[in-house]
Amino acid sequence: MANPRPCPLCRKPARAEFTPFCSKACKDRDLLQWLGEGYAVPGPAVDDPDADYD
Repeated sequence: MANPRPCPLCRKPARAEFTPFCSKACKDRDLLQWLGEGYAVPGPAVDDPDADYD
């Protein structure tokens, strides 16, 4: 069964062994974005003393 969604980085057809990516290169590129703080999840800063953590 083919994956109907394209690779989120390069838009080529995704391959099952690298889901949701098309290749190991795109999978690794995405991981490097997370590790290099290229991506961020919104929320209060960890070291923000005024943040409300109830």
